Amino acid sequence: MATTRTHLIGLLLGAEEDWPTAFEALLGLVGPITTEDGVTHELASERLTIEPFDLRQPVRTELVIDRLAHWYYHPREWLKKAALVNDTYLLNSPFTFQSMEKHSAYCALMRLGLKVPQTVLVPYKNPVDNVRWAYTSARYNRPFDLKEIASNLGYPLYMKPFDGGGWRGVSRVDDEQDLISAYDASGEMLMHLQATIEYDVFARALSIGPETMVMNFRPDEPMHNRYAVSHGFLSPRAGHETAAISRIVNAMFSWEFNSCEMLVKGDEVYPIDYANACPDVAVTSLHYYFPWAIKALVRWSAYCVVTGRRSRSIGLETRRYFDVGDRKDLSDEEKLDAYLAIADEYFETAAYTEWCARYLAHFDAAALEWFRGEGFHQLLRTTVDLTYPEHERDRFMAHFQGLVGLWIRDEESRLAAHP
Repeated sequence: MATTRTHLIGLLLGAEEDWPTAFEALLGLVGPITTEDGVTHELASERLTIEPFDLRQPVRTELVIDRLAHWYYHPREWLKKAALVNDTYLLNSPFTFQSMEKHSAYCALMRLGLKVPQTVLVPYKNPVDNVRWAYTSARYNRPFDLKEIASNLGYPLYMKPFDGGGWRGVSRVDDEQDLISAYDASGEMLMHLQATIEYDVFARALSIGPETMVMNFRPDEPMHNRYAVSHGFLSPRAGHETAAISRIVNAMFSWEFNSCEMLVKGDEVYPIDYANACPDVAVTSLHYYFPWAIKALVRWSAYCVVTGRRSRSIGLETRRYFDVGDRKDLSDEEKLDAYLAIADEYFETAAYTEWCARYLAHFDAAALEWFRGEGFHQLLRTTVDLTYPEHERDRFMAHFQGLVGLWIRDEESRLAAHP
C-alpha cells in the first residue's frame, strides 16, 4: 500500500523577506519524491511565530532553519526544547553556537594546526554589572599594559568581540590612539586583539550542508558590491584549502549553514572568522551567488527530512579531529585531507551527491526557469523598494538584474554542457 509523508520545514526569521520567499518558491519546485521503499514524500514550509510554549508541546516541523536564536533568548530556548524533546533537526543548533563561538573556534583550529593569526583575549574595559565580579576583579585581575600587547602584535591590528556577530564592535586599529579609543568604546564586551595579515584575497566561503561556495569578498566596498563575481581568483591549492576549511569547521561543530572568512596570501590560507550563525544570504549582497545559496539550502533541507538524517549537534566529536591534529607523522596537507574525510563522513557527502542526482535531477532546470521569470522579478523589485530610497531604486534594480542575469547565462551554459 502506497504511503505519503509530508515533511514540514520551519523558517524562524528576523527582518528578511527575499531569501525566505525564494526558498518557499524553490521548495515548491521539488515536487513529490518517491523513494525506493515506495513512500512518497511531500515537502512544505511555514514561517514560525514566537509565542508561549509548553515544554511538552509537540513540534510539527521536522527541520528548522534558524535566523533568530543567536540574538534572542525566547526562540533559542524553543529550539533547544525542539531538539531535546522532539528530535527536531536544526540549521543551526544553539547548543554549539553558544558554547563554540569565535573564541572557541579559534582555539580549536589552532589545535588542528591551521594558520589562525596571533590572537590575545583582554579583560573587559568595564566589568559587567555584578557584585561578585566587581569583587573578583578588584582582588584578582592583574594589571596589564594594553599598548605593549598591541605593540607585540604589531599595527595595524583588529579589535573584535570574542563572540562576534554582524561585524558588531569590530575596529581596525592603526595606532595607539585608535587602540585606546576602541578599547574605551568596547564597554562590557569581551574583546580579542588579533594581528593582521598582509593578504592578496579576502575569501568568504558560504557552506550549506556539504556544499561550499568560495567567493572573492571585498569588505571595504558597499554591501551591494562586496562579493566580486570572479572565478579562478585563488590558486588550485588555496582554493581547495579554503573550501576544505569551511566544511571542516562546520562538520566539527555541527554547523550546517555558516560562512567562514579567510585571508589568502599566495597559497597560504589564514582563517580569521568562522562562527556566523546567520550568514548573509540577501539577494542585495550575494546577487550572482544568491540562486546557488537558495538551491543548496533547499537541497540540503530536502535531503535531511526525506532521508531521516539525525542531528548530532548536542554531542560533538572534536576528539577525532584533535587526534589527527596531534600526530607528528603527517604533513599539513595530509592532516587537511584527513580532517576533510571526517567532515565528508559527517555530511554524508557521497550519499548526498548520489541522492540529489537521483531525486532532484529536475531541480536545476526548474530553478533556472523560476529565476528567469516573474516570481524572481517581483521578489527583486520588492526587495529593492524596501532597501533603497526612491531615487536609487532604478539603478540598483538594474545592478542586481544584471548580476543575476549573468548567473542565468552561466547556468544555461552549465546545464547545456551537462544535460
